[in-house]
Amino acid sequence: MGIDRRTFLGNSLQIGGSAIAAAVFSGLFATGCSKKPIFQVGVLKGSIPAPLISKLRQSLPTDTSVKLIPASQLATLFESINRNDSPTSSAWWNWRNWWRTPSEPPPPADLITLGDAWLSRAIADGLIQPLDASRFNLELSPPWKTLVQRNDSGQLDAQGKIWGIPYSWGTTALVYNPRKFKSLGWEPTDWSDLWRPELEGRIALLDNPRETIGLTLKHLGYSYNQENLNDISDLAPTLKALDRQALLYSSTQYLQPLIEGDAWIAVGWSTDILPLLQRYRLKAIIPQSGTSLWANLWVHPTPLSTDTELNPAIAPWIDRFWTPEFAKQLSHLSNTVSPLLNGLSREEIPESVLENPVKLPAQDILNRSEFLLPLSEETDEILQRLWKQMRSHG
Repeated sequence: MGIDRRTFLGNSLQIGGSAIAAAVFSGLFATGCSKKPIFQVGVLKGSIPAPLISKLRQSLPTDTSVKLIPASQLATLFESINRNDSPTSSAWWNWRNWWRTPSEPPPPADLITLGDAWLSRAIADGLIQPLDASRFNLELSPPWKTLVQRNDSGQLDAQGKIWGIPYSWGTTALVYNPRKFKSLGWEPTDWSDLWRPELEGRIALLDNPRETIGLTLKHLGYSYNQENLNDISDLAPTLKALDRQALLYSSTQYLQPLIEGDAWIAVGWSTDILPLLQRYRLKAIIPQSGTSLWANLWVHPTPLSTDTELNPAIAPWIDRFWTPEFAKQLSHLSNTVSPLLNGLSREEIPESVLENPVKLPAQDILNRSEFLLPLSEETDEILQRLWKQMRSHG
């Protein structure tokens, strides 16, 4: 169960061609043919509640025909703009050319959903174009502007261009079976609880170095985005100790062992966890010391031709997400939160969101939480080495 938001951060990107073709096929032909100007949007399934789709359509020029291209995973959307046309690559199946020869691809989508974890790669590979912030009726403030303002190599740059517009965000959380913890006489409150001896062999961890090593850094009092990892002498032994606690590592099946009772607690993403809380007798918390945050972004894929004009529907589509009423409805109806809610008073935020601390953590916890930002090449190499050492049992 669950969708791997951050496969790219920790593993090679591997998407089956048939899965991409199936997801794209349903979107390409869902709305039929039209001679009106077409606005094509590659969107993550479930990230925009169905009742809000009609409101988005109403925001666009009246002569615009909207074609939504749904995908069940963010990795599929990233792959849809990958220009590797080798028939041996899963990218060859991307929606731009799977039904034509590589020399005659259809035009790319005007917008797609991209996870913040894929942003650096997409920029560095020239897969997306920067967005002119002056075209939109919104003002990006920290941390949103910091997250999407990058140089042409995809690295953070306060003087860089804006490469994406966030429209929703979520958290990494702990989800657990309270019945298992009843006999222990305590329930988890922070990352440090994962090292308790009672949980040896009972934890489902994400198969993702940035998340798993990151929570360990947080436990030790450091940042998820900590550089100079070699200077932290107790990091490697603490990671080995956490490995002894793990029942399994998975970024897609980590909730199933919890439901079946083999795992007592799991680390996971809020969009996977929140639906389960309504179906099973599980509890979830955001660790008191803070957690990692992630965001869904609208990005503009690089056109096939340099003289292609920007679709006029892009600005009103994005602007609608940054109107207070739409932002509140998105946050109420989905398992994510609009960035706009961070600037609203508690009285303005829907009660259903305020009452859900996994969806919208308390402000003091949010202040201690972080987006996973690009690391230096040296730090990334150390991270991968630590990850390999952590999981080696020789």
